[in-house]
Amino acid sequence: MKTLFLFRPEPGWSVSSKTALDMGLDVSGAPLFTVEPVGWEVPDPEQFDGLLVGSANVFRHGGKQIDRLTKLPVHAVGDATADAARNAGFLIGRTGRGGLQSLLDELDGRELHLLRLAGEDRVTLRLPEKIRMETKIVYRAVPQSMTDDDIARLRTGGVVALHSGAAAERLQVEFDRHEMERSQVDLAVIGPRVAEMAGEGWRSVEIADAPGDSELLALARALCQTDE
Repeated sequence: MKTLFLFRPEPGWSVSSKTALDMGLDVSGAPLFTVEPVGWEVPDPEQFDGLLVGSANVFRHGGKQIDRLTKLPVHAVGDATADAARNAGFLIGRTGRGGLQSLLDELDGRELHLLRLAGEDRVTLRLPEKIRMETKIVYRAVPQSMTDDDIARLRTGGVVALHSGAAAERLQVEFDRHEMERSQVDLAVIGPRVAEMAGEGWRSVEIADAPGDSELLALARALCQTDE
């Protein structure tokens, strides 16, 4: 069985690692990022009809000022983000299943002014005709280097699970910096955008059935069980 490499930031890394170990997988890797808050000013909540949120990191790192927005419903990219919003005292307007653009498209036809809370690395969205949006950056991902042990193990192959576009880009940087061979490695990615950002040259690139950790790890397990 191939080794599964996880590179997402904490606390997600530990959650995914435990799940993968419970699935019987050989897990390696370490976070390629640390996430830190960014100073931001909260606009007048009365100007908006809801929040558009693509990561639970918004609620982990948004600071105390985010409490001023709890009267606005959260349109969350997926279940993990929706759960984080609820735990922070927010009500959920809609929970997506296919990425932020699909979630936004589901709101098409309604006249809405949305406040998007996001990280510095974020997907560009196409706004439906009746929807207006303002964006506030509340956190950033700070790159970390790959460990010597992971570099050595990846030179012989394995499966990498990618939870974000930022992770895909960082993986390419590390592979190029250490002159590692991509054709030895299979990628399990959480969505089409991440697959595009991962670039070319990998042994295979497979997209999870849905943009969730459980679906991504199920795909990764299948890839780990393929022949060397």
